[in-house]
Amino acid sequence: MIVEGDLVPKFEINDANGNKVKSTDFKGKKHVIYFYPKDFTPGCTTEADEFSKDYKKFQKHGIEIIGISPDDVDSHKKFCDKMEIEYPLLADVDKTVSNQFGVWGKKQFMGRDYMGVSRSTFLVDEKGKIVKIYPKVKPAGHSKEVLNDFLKLN
Repeated sequence: MIVEGDLVPKFEINDANGNKVKSTDFKGKKHVIYFYPKDFTPGCTTEADEFSKDYKKFQKHGIEIIGISPDDVDSHKKFCDKMEIEYPLLADVDKTVSNQFGVWGKKQFMGRDYMGVSRSTFLVDEKGKIVKIYPKVKPAGHSKEVLNDFLKLN
């Protein structure tokens, strides 16, 4: 289980265009890594849309955004196109990265148990250290909360 102060685990997975993206690609940059359950669902659409609308504000402060879900590259491509997402969405199809971050596990909805992603966000500094974790995120307003918290930390 990852805790604040840990380094980001090393990973390499594809983005919506099929390009390999490595965790080390963001070394030297502040960044947000957010995990979400599924493209095109209401909460995930809200979260992606808000991060998208605030993306320029994040960039102005030198902060990159990365979204990760178990959806495949094709789903991410369609989601990026429809939502006009400019930041990378990464396809964690085999859930390796979700497991590394401790966000894949048992969930419950309407009395039914199933395995899935717990919506979570990680703030990462320039050295690759996790400086803040948001477990069980509520999508509405989360992007602004993350940006404000990141600015307070620096």
